[in-house]
Amino acid sequence: MLIPHDTRIALDMVVDLVNTAPEGDQGDRLANVTALEDFVRGHQISDVGELTPRDLRGVQGVRRRFADVFASTESRIAAELINDLVAAAGTTPQLTDHDGYDWHVHYFAPGASVADHLAADGGMALAFMVVAGEQERLRRCEAPDCGRAFVDLSRNRSRRYCDSRTCGNRLHVAAYRARRKEAAG
Repeated sequence: MLIPHDTRIALDMVVDLVNTAPEGDQGDRLANVTALEDFVRGHQISDVGELTPRDLRGVQGVRRRFADVFASTESRIAAELINDLVAAAGTTPQLTDHDGYDWHVHYFAPGASVADHLAADGGMALAFMVVAGEQERLRRCEAPDCGRAFVDLSRNRSRRYCDSRTCGNRLHVAAYRARRKEAAG
């Protein structure tokens, strides 16, 4: 599947944002403005001013809506969720070539809040997946103690774990040990 560079960057941001949510024994990794500042800096999100608690609440709301898209099994429902998200963000597509990057599209309006910025760019990346008939690639890790979001970019859509070196390997080792124990009887 060919995914444009900007869409891939936005999908990575969406996945990372969804994975900041509290799950299992891990707390909210986007619990304060400092964590939001780190997220924005880590993803090199441009055109963002000083962040406030209001921005934090807005981004946490966008995170919940992105998670709903990952949870959706029907493209019609995913499309409705994405349409609502992008419309609420006041999407204003425009071509730009800032900071040494080649031409690319920003979907957020100039001066938009960070929440609207993420909703517009991330929502359009998710829309690309639905339009391409690839919504099934938006997945959650199948490891029983994980559930992290990821985008399956494998050729045959067979990826089951967020990281084969951690979750996948751990489950394979556990299955191997169980088989050995059973064989030893």
